[in-house]
Amino acid sequence: MASNRRTDILSLIHLRSDGRRPNEIRHMSCHLGALPSTTASGSALPTSSCSGSSLVSMGLTQVLCVVRGPCDVGRRSDELPDRATLEVNMRTTPFSPPGDRRNVNPTTDRRLIEQSHLLQKALSASILLHLYPKSKISVTVMVLADDGGRLEASINAATLALMDAGVPLKDMVCACSAGRWNAGGSDEIVVDLNRREIQAATGTGGGGGGTSDTIYLPVATMPQRGTIVLAQCESRLSEGAEAFGEVLEAAMIGCQMVMEVMAAAVRDKGAGLWKAKEGKATIMLDDW
Repeated sequence: MASNRRTDILSLIHLRSDGRRPNEIRHMSCHLGALPSTTASGSALPTSSCSGSSLVSMGLTQVLCVVRGPCDVGRRSDELPDRATLEVNMRTTPFSPPGDRRNVNPTTDRRLIEQSHLLQKALSASILLHLYPKSKISVTVMVLADDGGRLEASINAATLALMDAGVPLKDMVCACSAGRWNAGGSDEIVVDLNRREIQAATGTGGGGGGTSDTIYLPVATMPQRGTIVLAQCESRLSEGAEAFGEVLEAAMIGCQMVMEVMAAAVRDKGAGLWKAKEGKATIMLDDW
């Protein structure tokens, strides 16, 4: 009863269920170099060949990404003579989705396979793969917590991990979602949907099955170039391309806001490295 009363009050003042305005993204934090980068051989740690890493949180959704490479391809049959091979693996922890503790096999789960392919497609548009022929770049994404928008968070985390690894990019790939549905008798367009809003927009927990007047649209762009590298809409567009264009424009504005947060994290990382080079860095040791 208290939850319904809170929702009613928020809707009266035109705020969403988590207190955000329609055009406001969730609180976002980015950390480059979340795992130690080392190329030591013979280590039993999973980060023994980590070239770059990042930890990205968008609201309650948290994603860890590790990049390895460029390195040699294991089998010569997998080599490409004119560019590098991009290998993308997306995994989830058993505790990541709320209320679900099942182990998901990334090699058989249809949703994970599809999102891994979309992630690879988005990153391939930005990485200068032709600079590393006959080599491989491996991107591994681990979803630690899933409150909606795990694909968008994974794209953002992978971009920062690639930058931490020193892989050259045309531009940062920034992702954000937008949606439109009839809430309380009014048509609303909102950005950066959480799990509850995705369910309201699609009629399910993850995609498809919504009513004819609802749209859920994850988008990835290269904001400085004004290029869209990914736009996936599984909703039926009863109002035609005009409604799709409005949601797409809102998602692109959300990507611009995401880019500002990511760019600030990159600048902070660069400033820290410059201080370390000049011998002015402060090292914090944890008490064990």
